[in-house]
Parts: sequence; C-alpha cells; structure tokens
Amino acid sequence: MKGIVLGGGLLLAASAGVAQTPQGDPKATEQWSPAVPVVTPGAFEGWAAPADAVVLFDGKNLDKWSAVNTGGAAGWTVADGVVTVKKGTGNIQTKQAFGSYQLHLEYRIPANITGEGQARGNSGLFLASTGKGDDGYEMQIMDSYNNQTYVNGQLGAIYKQTPPLANPARKPGEWQTVDVTWSAPQFGADGAVTRPAYVTAYINGVLTQNHTEVRGGTVYIGQPKYVAHGRAPIKLQDHGDPSQPISYRNIWVRDLKD
Repeated sequence: MKGIVLGGGLLLAASAGVAQTPQGDPKATEQWSPAVPVVTPGAFEGWAAPADAVVLFDGKNLDKWSAVNTGGAAGWTVADGVVTVKKGTGNIQTKQAFGSYQLHLEYRIPANITGEGQARGNSGLFLASTGKGDDGYEMQIMDSYNNQTYVNGQLGAIYKQTPPLANPARKPGEWQTVDVTWSAPQFGADGAVTRPAYVTAYINGVLTQNHTEVRGGTVYIGQPKYVAHGRAPIKLQDHGDPSQPISYRNIWVRDLKD
C-alpha cells in the first residue's frame, strides 16, 4: 500500500508523490500481533493459462493495460519476458473490467533488495480498481522474507484489514506465485451492499486467505467502507518507497459468473 511516514510526520501521497500532513494516524489501523506463522513453500510450479483464460501479460507487451492516472499507455518496463515496475510512472490497470474472477500472477522481488518494513519490495494487487491512485481493494505484495512489518500489511494481507493465515514468502530473487479467487461485492439500487466481497488466495501454493470477507475499499488512514461500483479493472501498484522495483510475469484471469 502506498504512503510512507517520513521524518516530521509527513506522508508521501499515494498517487501524486507530494508530501502532505496526514489527517489522522495511519498507525491506528496497524495490527502487529499475533505473528503470522512462517511456512516454507514447496518447489516452484508456474501455471500456464487454461484455455478459457484472458491472458493479461504474456511477456511481450502491455497492450491490455493502461496507466491509471492518465488513461494512456502503461509506462512500466517490458524486457526478457517480464514486466518491471518503473518507479514514478504510477499504477497500471487492465483495460478490461471484471466482476468475480480467478487470477494467477507471478512476481519476483529483486535479489539485491534493500530497505525494511513497508519500504522493501512493496507493490500491491488491487483486486478491483475503483478510481485513480490507490482506490480499490488491495491484497499486499511485498518482500516478507525475514522482513518485519505490521501483520495486516505484510505479504498476502488484505491491506489494513485481514492478516494472512501464513507467510510463505520465498527469498528475494526467486519467482513466486499468487492465485486468487475474487467474489466481487454486490450493491442494491440504492447503493447499499447486498453482498460484501470475499477473497480466497494462495501464495506459493499455501492458503493465505480463506473466503475472507472484505470490509470495504482499502484506506491507508481510517476505516474501510464500501462505495457502490460495477465491474472494475485489476490494478498493480507502483509503490512510492525507494527500494528496487519488483517484476511480474504470466498474468491471466478467468472471468466468473456471479
């Protein structure tokens, strides 16, 4: 999740990269205990896309993605079959919108990663993007291999809501897998929630979220809440921390009917 508290109490804004005074205390929604158990995952097994999947990134280009804040071409770097976050260019999201779905992606934290806590290998998977910047529902992607942070902000957490059931992070430099089933929220004609969103997720083959109810859109400060929306893009985050950028590959999705 974007937003880093700097010396003097300044917050690095999520989308604009501008320092501003936060209204409220982001630490108020950080959960530090109980600790999430570490689970060593099995051997890596990448999954090829099934026949009915929409391939979002096949290693060649970002034609199915756009820049979140401008709507123009996605500005991340594609080389050698992977896409790497280009720091400062902003988040990217799919041109296609989805409701409920099954998603697969693979990511790699740089072997030479530096920093600590939220400022180390941080990105994020927004299961539904509901606006510019970091609007939407975030599942955290970051380096949680021997890297301590608040448990509802580590790898696999529904950010600032629900810690993961396990920490199956691999060492930096190794490819890792994320598999998610997203049940999109539903709203009545008056905008009220008739069914909240639910997430089931596996990281490196280990269950990290088990039909977890999502309490609303992700916020850095304060409590989550729902705002009615329809089908939405999937978003990947360009986090504002100074650590080396992470990479993605083999991204595909299966649209599910509610």
